[in-house]
Amino acid sequence: MPHEILSIIGPAGSGKTTFLRCINRLSDLVPDLAVSGVLTLEGRGVFAPETDLADLRRRVGMVFAVPIPLPRSIYENVVFGPRLLGIRDRSRLDAIVEKTLRAAVLWDEVKDRLGTSGTKLSGGQQQRLCLARVLALEPKVLLLDEPCSGLDPISTAKIEEALQELKPQLSVVLVTNNVKQAARSSDRTAFLLMGELVEHGRTAEMFTSPTDTRTNDYISGKFG
Repeated sequence: MPHEILSIIGPAGSGKTTFLRCINRLSDLVPDLAVSGVLTLEGRGVFAPETDLADLRRRVGMVFAVPIPLPRSIYENVVFGPRLLGIRDRSRLDAIVEKTLRAAVLWDEVKDRLGTSGTKLSGGQQQRLCLARVLALEPKVLLLDEPCSGLDPISTAKIEEALQELKPQLSVVLVTNNVKQAARSSDRTAFLLMGELVEHGRTAEMFTSPTDTRTNDYISGKFG
């Protein structure tokens, strides 16, 4: 799914977040979780013994449901990752900050107060700051676990705008409980139910002509 947005939908407890965490091996942190099957990124097995986890998690960035900005300035939040990678040149860091905050649709709101603590931002702004922080590492894949679950409609629209702008650069996997968001934002959709992949395909086709009655029942609101 290069340069597309894949939405993963399904009721609570269907395995959406667990699957998402397998993609960047955060599943390793879950005690007694058994993982089977094959998952590849750029032709390499994600669960192969030789996989470098730090490199994997740089290439597969993740934004969580609850934004957790670092207790530092907006600027320092964004450059935290690049500095860990050894980037020290101020002009280069400045460029990264502007580029990623623009990509996260946040630059115009904070460009005159980059020294302000990230924790002072609104919830929607904090979520976009966390998105910029991930983008600063130039991931190949972006994972989002219900990133708009606690946001107002305006903040949600800005997140969705950012994802559409990012699509030419990377692949996006979006877990959402909002079927309307999946319908309007994604190119492809996968429906999970009780750990089973019930159906997946082009979003427009799946929402208009689902092949499984369980999919139809879910997207029409008969259960959820």
